[in-house]
Amino acid sequence: MTEGHQPRLDPILEGAHARAIGRPKDACPYPAGSSERRAWFEGYDGAPADDGPDLPMDAGR
Repeated sequence: MTEGHQPRLDPILEGAHARAIGRPKDACPYPAGSSERRAWFEGYDGAPADDGPDLPMDAGR
């Protein structure tokens, strides 16, 4: 590792941290369409990107 280079954290943790310190959602450092960008947004939003809304308990009846 070169001096001054800091390894990146897990993108999910980075996104959660960004939200916690008040950074805007458009501050994501990863390129559009990348798996890292999706993970960063999952952390920022606090939910997996492919996780749909919860259904009522009786929805399957």
